[in-house]
Amino acid sequence: MNIKEIVKNQNAHFVFYRDQSLFYETDNGFLFSVPIADAGSATINGQEKAIMLMRYIRKHIARTESARKAQAENNGGYDESCDQTQR
Repeated sequence: MNIKEIVKNQNAHFVFYRDQSLFYETDNGFLFSVPIADAGSATINGQEKAIMLMRYIRKHIARTESARKAQAENNGGYDESCDQTQR
């Protein structure tokens, strides 16, 4: 799933709070975190337009890809066929 598919015409719904992060899930099932420190004095809504949270979605994708590549390197090589963000 690419970033456009994740945010276009999608809402993000608050799911849970853990370890100083708010976790949201988009209508199409993409789960990501928003650090509570970034909220500052903002109002935390139960639902937001996914595009308004795209900064955090991009960060989550980057972290996931980095971890996937590191794990693949430790297991003998990166397999691009497992790369879900390229579909």
